[in-house]
Amino acid sequence: MPPESDPPYLRIAAEIRRRIADGELAPGDRVPSTRQIAKEWGVALATATKALTTLRLEGLVEARPRVGTVVATRTPAPSARRTPPPPPPGPEHELTRERIVRAAIEIADSEGLAALSMRGVAARLGVAAMSPYRHVGSKEDLVLLMADTAFGEKPYPADPPTSWRPRLELAARTLWALYRSHPWLAQTGPLTRPLLLPNLMVHAEWVLATLDGHGLDPTTVLDLHVLLYSYVQGIAANLEQEAQAEAATGLSEDEWMDRQSQALQAITTSPRYPTFTRLTASLPNGYDLRLDELFELGLGTLLDGVAVIVEGR
Repeated sequence: MPPESDPPYLRIAAEIRRRIADGELAPGDRVPSTRQIAKEWGVALATATKALTTLRLEGLVEARPRVGTVVATRTPAPSARRTPPPPPPGPEHELTRERIVRAAIEIADSEGLAALSMRGVAARLGVAAMSPYRHVGSKEDLVLLMADTAFGEKPYPADPPTSWRPRLELAARTLWALYRSHPWLAQTGPLTRPLLLPNLMVHAEWVLATLDGHGLDPTTVLDLHVLLYSYVQGIAANLEQEAQAEAATGLSEDEWMDRQSQALQAITTSPRYPTFTRLTASLPNGYDLRLDELFELGLGTLLDGVAVIVEGR
């Protein structure tokens, strides 16, 4: 048992460390999230984050995107499982805006945008709670910096495809890959209030340059760009929403569907929905909604429509 005089985050880390050592938490198992820790131990989210950071620095746990923090596959020897010393006084470990943004992205990737806080970022970096404010004015500013950084992770080729359709396909798949890597990215702003970010504008410029020169009026060019962007963002929004639903219920998508069997049976046995009943009955293994396949189907259909506008004039 850790001394009662230890800071709360060390006592929490010690308890989770014990659960791992005793086999209550096996490699790959999810450890309590920051919100679960905050609720179970009655501490702030920043304290919960600091406890998980302590275990991560020891190599006992690791963050996995869209899964959360899990017990590391390979845990260090007991002799190595010592609480790291507190950070030495000084210039906050050369704290920079880039380090703050990267730490914030790691939190959002593993726990979702709702779990992000300036205190949580400070705890992850091992600095004082107010230190990030010296480099970033607010959480809102931080989210914009995170989004701009994420949108800049996948540049376009210097030698682009020559025709408009493969260029638009490349733009859509590039954005989809970014949303896949950072599901929270689709939640950063509504379509009607666009993010005016330099790296996001790179994607816009690619699409606009692709559509320009085909005899379309400027409004149509801009509308088609917004249509393509909103399609990708709209499908991608479900990535984060599913992660949030799983975190809130503790059920995976398949587990949640299994619990809907009674409601589904009531629908399929009702005479009110004959088409739905017939279609689902014709699928021996049921219908699986796969977002990647849905994205590809919708993209092809959308571009077929764009072709009518671009090539029909």
